[in-house]
Amino acid sequence: MRAGKLQLSGRLPHLGSLWMLVAAIGFGVMGALVKLGSPKFSNAELVFYRSIFGLISIYGYIAYHKLPLRTPVLGKQVSRAVVGLISLALFFYAIAHLPLATAITLNYTSALFLAALTPFLLHEKPKPILLGTILLGFLGIALLLKPSFSSQNMLAGALGLLSGFGASMAYVHVKQLGALQEPDWRTVFYFTCISTVISGLWMLFDHFSALAWQDLPLLLGLGVSATIGQLAMTRAYRTGNTLIVASLAYTTVIFATLLGVIFWQETLSASEYIAIGMIILSGMISVNTTTQKKSTA
Repeated sequence: MRAGKLQLSGRLPHLGSLWMLVAAIGFGVMGALVKLGSPKFSNAELVFYRSIFGLISIYGYIAYHKLPLRTPVLGKQVSRAVVGLISLALFFYAIAHLPLATAITLNYTSALFLAALTPFLLHEKPKPILLGTILLGFLGIALLLKPSFSSQNMLAGALGLLSGFGASMAYVHVKQLGALQEPDWRTVFYFTCISTVISGLWMLFDHFSALAWQDLPLLLGLGVSATIGQLAMTRAYRTGNTLIVASLAYTTVIFATLLGVIFWQETLSASEYIAIGMIILSGMISVNTTTQKKSTA
C-alpha cells in the first residue's frame, strides 16, 4: 500500500505538467485573435480588452466559488502584474507586425534569459554546457531575426525579444508567489485587474476605436483564451515538473505555426524553421541544466 502511494505521488508532478498543454492552446488562440484584431485596434486597446475580459472571467469564477481576494503579499502581486503587463504589451506589438510563429518564439526565449541569469543568481561559475546552450539559442535568435533586422520590422523583432526577457521575470514572480502559497486564481486576478487599470489609462491617452457588435466575439475570445492559458500555465508551474512544463510550453510555437499557415498563409523559410528549432532545443536544454543547478543549490 505504501509503495502504491509513493508511486502515485511520483506521478503527480508529471500530471500537473500536462496543464501546460492547455496553456499552450490558450496562448496560441490568444495570439491568433490578437493578430486578427490588430488591423482595427491599437496595441493599447488589445491589451486593455484582453485584460478586462480576462478580469471579468476570473472574477466570475472567484465570485461563484466565494474565494477570498485579500492577499498577504500585495507588493509581490503588484510587481508581478507590472512586469507581466510590460511583457504583454511588447508581445502584442510583435504579434501584430511579425509572423505569428516568429513572435511567439521570441516571447518564449524567456528560458534562455533565465539560463543566462541563473549563474549570477546562484553565484556560481556557469557550466560549459550551459554557455554552449545559451550561445546556440542566441545564434538561433540572430538567424530568426535576420530577415526582420533587414526590413521595416526591425523594431517589432527587437520588442518581441524584449518581451521574452520580460516573460522570464514574470516567471520568476510566478514561482515566488507559488512558493508563498498564493493560489493560481488570485495571481491571475491581480494581474488582470492591475493590467486593466493601467492599459485603460494608456488607451485613453493613445487611441480609442468605436466598438461594433461583431467585435465582441473576438474580444471576448481574446480575454477568455488568455485567462485559460494563464490559469493553466500558473498551475502547471506550481504543481508540475519544471523541466517538463518548460518543454511542453514550446508546443505553443507549433500550434501558432499551424494557425499562421491556416489563417494568414504565413510561410517561413528553411532558415527560419531551423532557427526556431535551435531556440526550442536550447531552451529545453537550458531549463534542464538550470533545474539541476537549482536542485543542487
